[in-house]
Amino acid sequence: PPSRHPCVATRVPMGPLSLLLALSLLSPWGSAGGSCPQRCVCASNLLSCSQANLSTVPAPLPRFTAVLDLSHNNVTRLRADWAPARLPHLHALLLSHNGLAFVSTEAFTHVPRLRHLDLSSNRLRTLDENLFSDLGELEVLLLYNNEIATVDRTAFENLGRLRKLYLGQNRIARFPLELLREGTRLPQLALLDLSANRLRAVPAGELQALPAWLRDRLYLHNNPLACDCPLFQLLDRGRRRHLSAVEDFQDELRCFLPGAPALVKILDLAGKQPLNCSKAREAVLEAHLGDSVTLGCDSRWQGVRSRHWVTPGGERVLGDGGNGSVVLLANGSLQLRALRPEDAGTYSCWVAGPLLNETLYVELLVHNFTLHGPHDTLNTAYTTLVGCILSVVLVLIYLYLTPCRCCCCRGSEKPPAPRDDSINSSVLSTTPNHAGAAGEPCGSHVASGAGAGQNGRFKGGGTPPLPARQGPKAQRKVSDPDSVSSVFSDTPIVV
Repeated sequence: PPSRHPCVATRVPMGPLSLLLALSLLSPWGSAGGSCPQRCVCASNLLSCSQANLSTVPAPLPRFTAVLDLSHNNVTRLRADWAPARLPHLHALLLSHNGLAFVSTEAFTHVPRLRHLDLSSNRLRTLDENLFSDLGELEVLLLYNNEIATVDRTAFENLGRLRKLYLGQNRIARFPLELLREGTRLPQLALLDLSANRLRAVPAGELQALPAWLRDRLYLHNNPLACDCPLFQLLDRGRRRHLSAVEDFQDELRCFLPGAPALVKILDLAGKQPLNCSKAREAVLEAHLGDSVTLGCDSRWQGVRSRHWVTPGGERVLGDGGNGSVVLLANGSLQLRALRPEDAGTYSCWVAGPLLNETLYVELLVHNFTLHGPHDTLNTAYTTLVGCILSVVLVLIYLYLTPCRCCCCRGSEKPPAPRDDSINSSVLSTTPNHAGAAGEPCGSHVASGAGAGQNGRFKGGGTPPLPARQGPKAQRKVSDPDSVSSVFSDTPIVV
């Protein structure tokens, strides 16, 4: 029998109704948090309204909701007022398979703590300006299997924590390089799925410069890409590095080759016509004597615990070299200073990754001469400029400053040619009509004979003298046929 002592509690059996009342008081869906919406299942802070044939988001939503599943319904428009009150604890919103065609730019104002957003398998066609700018803590965004053809450059602004972006199975024709370019890309993005779109070209050079841990999660398969050798070498390096985005989808990585009846495998283009692409080498760096170079350890593991380098001579580099010419940088790169011919060879970078270890090889070629590109370019330009100036000066001297051949004869007067001989002298003739005379006024040395030159032209040491003119008129000088002055010159020849 139960004790009748006043300090001893009496056991009373608890029925089902009392148990439900106790659970309702402990559950966040009690009076303080709001009631569970109709046609939904509530469990702790989870609210599942999947396959409930809803055309709008149920209201009101309890403020303690952390996960909201609205998938497989008929919510075709997500307006700004779908969450009229702030939901500070909501971190996952699932809206896949709804036929969703419109999302307001203010739809996520009241859910700033959202980390997982699933908008896949809907009918979205455009991603408008600053569509997700309110989601500063978003980490995973699923947009695959839509009809997206236009992506605004600012659609993913302020997503500083976004790690995974799925854009596969859409109609995107332009590669969104701004998402990956250093300085403008999403800083923590580690996965970008662009498979099964309408991409015809990718910037292979800029993609090759990306870190290997990002290229390992860049999916480009099932796109109608145009075949070219840069694309082949990009993917061939990925296959050699065992990058999952290439190794796992080798059969789906195809490209369009003019004249081919169907798409061909990109990785089968090595050495085949018409492109005849050469196989890509892992990493080759060229330098010259005396240069300083940095060898990058481009590991496909993002969380690297440790790494070290091994030189071509088998020496392990853990820190500064003995003479300071070899330095292991903080980011794992190896810097070589004042290169010597013996520094050439293959360097190995040993990486201890979070799952597996990895070994990278970098081949360094050291040319056996010193290259000073900027100075040589400057010297060549300077020499060319000086040569042009000197050429112009010489031409001007030749045209205007050529000395007169009969400078010593300026003081003496020469008798003009007789009048009866002027009819035979033409201004266009190159053969002088004057016969040689006895006596040269300046003591010029004249050949004793007629001395015919080319075409019978006289080639004497000076201008032959003319007989003195009869009469009181002043004598005039005769122009020298070999002088610089010609009948076509603008300078008068009559003094």
